[in-house]
This record gives sequence, structure tokens and C-alpha cells, in this order.
Amino acid sequence: MLRDQGNRVAAAYGLVFTLPDDLRRVYLQLGIDLARANGDDSWTLPMPSRFVIDSTGIIRAAEANPDYTHRPEPADTVAVLRSLKS
Repeated sequence: MLRDQGNRVAAAYGLVFTLPDDLRRVYLQLGIDLARANGDDSWTLPMPSRFVIDSTGIIRAAEANPDYTHRPEPADTVAVLRSLKS
């Protein structure tokens, strides 16, 4: 698991988007503090994505979607991880 404070890794792979001003206002009204969560004031979020990389550095599964409502299924991630143990 990767905790990508500041979205630096996601940005390196082109998987970051900046929230528009209208959404920033909504987040603030809801008490969501992206500055605290990200560790900076970039107002960026990563695209929902999953990359499973084996111990030799080979990517065994990859999924990224710019639509935040489509997220990788945890069960799919578990299945890929189990297949690596074989």
C-alpha cells in the first residue's frame, strides 16, 4: 500500500486532477480539508487506481479510471494477490 501525501507519485504517472473552484467550495462547506490530507494546498486528488507489482518489479495488474465513481474492486485486488502466491 502506498500513502501518497501530496499526490507526488500519482502526479508522476499522470493520475492526478485539480478540483475546480466550485468543488473546492463544496468540499470546504462539508468540512473536507484537502490541505491537511494532502500535506499541501494543491487541491488535487488522485484518480481511483490500483497497481499490483510483484517482488521483481513487474506490474501484474493495473486499473485507473478518471471517473471517481468507478473504483477498483477490493475482491479483484485480493484475487490478483492470491494468484501471485501460486
